[in-house]
Amino acid sequence: MVSNVMVQKLALAFDQAEDKPHFEKTSFRVKNKIFATLDKAKRKLVVKLSNVDQSVFSSIDRKAVFPVPGGWGKQGWTIIELKHAKKSLVIDALTTSYTNVAPKKLADKYLPKV
Repeated sequence: MVSNVMVQKLALAFDQAEDKPHFEKTSFRVKNKIFATLDKAKRKLVVKLSNVDQSVFSSIDRKAVFPVPGGWGKQGWTIIELKHAKKSLVIDALTTSYTNVAPKKLADKYLPKV
């Protein structure tokens, strides 16, 4: 189980990440582009993944990770139920989401070196 406070600390640890209100949620942004949102009341994190990454993360634990219903899910937006998620999964999902959205120069720091 991962707390809301832990999610906020993890998301804001990325270079130039900031949090801003987004309707009734908190959004995490880089260069004003949203890479994740947190619904503190429902304890749900939503991250922006590629369709392939969404499939991979969902296959790890279908109770904890699944596409947002409808068109948003088809665009890669993915729900993580914090009450069921392991910290390592949340870290990996946030990192993947950040690197998908951040400019290449910022993202490269968090990508594996090959």
